[in-house]
Amino acid sequence: MLNLLLQAQRRRHGGTLTSTLLHLGAVGLFFIAILDSSPLPTFGGLDILTAVLAASGRNPWYEYGATATAGSVLGAYITFRFARKAGSAYLDKKFKKGKVSKVLKVFKKWGTGTLVASTAIPFPTPTSLLFAAAGASDYPLPKFLIVVGICRAVRYFGIAFIASEYGRGLIRVLRHPME
Repeated sequence: MLNLLLQAQRRRHGGTLTSTLLHLGAVGLFFIAILDSSPLPTFGGLDILTAVLAASGRNPWYEYGATATAGSVLGAYITFRFARKAGSAYLDKKFKKGKVSKVLKVFKKWGTGTLVASTAIPFPTPTSLLFAAAGASDYPLPKFLIVVGICRAVRYFGIAFIASEYGRGLIRVLRHPME
């Protein structure tokens, strides 16, 4: 569905994927946030899109923070539920096997601290792997949703606020990084 929407948007405006997502605004941000919390990596795309949309000033910054948070929590929940139903077989199928055993060991030892760190701070390891590890282990769902929701809210509301305050300079740097 998202693919059809993006294709229709691209045909109408003839733009790139970035211009299409910017045009879609909060709706595009919501779907990218869901995708970001799945095993498909977006490589910081959600953080950048949140910042660019908040800096554009079309809507209040907190709208983009809330949208990114809601989509991210929904995506995390979906990943958690798939892993809960499929167990460790899901982890082995979706992620590298050597990495899975290490992450499960770290998650079982540190649990909530691991979730807090991975959802609040962008790491090179996909956060979705930790969401799946939580689902495959006996981590309680309400606690998972609270931890992920609070940490993602702090992250995305912070990004949106800073981008709205320093927006024009941020967009100029993103468009022309070498100047």
